[in-house]
Amino acid sequence: MSTTSSFPAAIPTPEQHASIQTINQAVQQASAWVHPLRQEIGRNIVGQEQLIERLLIGLLANGHVLLEGVPGLAKTLALKTLANAIQLHFRRIQFTPDMLPADIIGTEIYNPREMNFIVKQGPVFANLVLADEINRAPAKVQSALLEAMQEHQVTIGEQTYALPEPFLVMATQNPIEQEGTYTLPEAQVDRFMLKVIVTYPTPAQERIIIDLMGTTDARPPVQPVVGTDDILQARKVVNTIYIDDKVKNYIVSLVHATREPQLYKLDLKPYIHYPASPRASISLTLASRALAFLNGRGYVTPQDVKSIAPDVLRHRVAVSYEAEAEGLKSDDLIRKILETVPVP
Repeated sequence: MSTTSSFPAAIPTPEQHASIQTINQAVQQASAWVHPLRQEIGRNIVGQEQLIERLLIGLLANGHVLLEGVPGLAKTLALKTLANAIQLHFRRIQFTPDMLPADIIGTEIYNPREMNFIVKQGPVFANLVLADEINRAPAKVQSALLEAMQEHQVTIGEQTYALPEPFLVMATQNPIEQEGTYTLPEAQVDRFMLKVIVTYPTPAQERIIIDLMGTTDARPPVQPVVGTDDILQARKVVNTIYIDDKVKNYIVSLVHATREPQLYKLDLKPYIHYPASPRASISLTLASRALAFLNGRGYVTPQDVKSIAPDVLRHRVAVSYEAEAEGLKSDDLIRKILETVPVP
């Protein structure tokens, strides 16, 4: 069943209109910084609007972002620019095969003068953490991030330490060079709210990049646009954004279609090795709310869900060997599901 870009059935009913208007006003007030922030980031980043939008969704929805793209596409620069514009503490961790978990979370160091152990916190104690080429480190190092990403805390020795808020992990991986890399385990991948495929800029955008970056002069510093308190307040508003029951059912149907595709007249069962978990439904709901917030709306439409669904589902739907033999990727299966599952 094909869908169109018009979704009148999911617009709030007259009975809900008053409360939606109140939420709309709150959204417009709380999101006043979104446009200036995008403009400031756009002074340094060209042609990566979707990447910036996905990073903001992760920040607003309290999620983490996995980026896949070849080197040189401004992945690191995007997060660093965002951190400077929001006045957040940024740390970059370069993952390598010889890393240890202590290199990320920190460790206890013996102090001979005091004859006791003191804790030296690792680089994960920051607001925005870039895990660069995360798949180059072995599983025990990758798993060091699990507690931090899920619980926003780390345990060093016998003590547990809370991480600063907001806390966002952006991990990158190179889709081409696989020698000396370690595949991310499902438990690790599932903790990323979004997996974003970063693509090349267009020729027109690359021409602007040359004008902007083709000099040895230092780039102008990024001006702060919004503070931490504004982000945390925006999160509270995001949580109030209205989602109609029909849209919630639509989210559940999309995720359930990865488990029982035959119920939706989809012949995809042989191609799906591992379907999406309930965390996919939660992430899709939160990300749709954040996207509505960025668009200045107090309610979620099915189009919000459809536009963000590939980034939420692509890393949670593992394809089978049969799918690989036929050249099918998870994006192909998700696209078929989005085209078939009825839209409210």
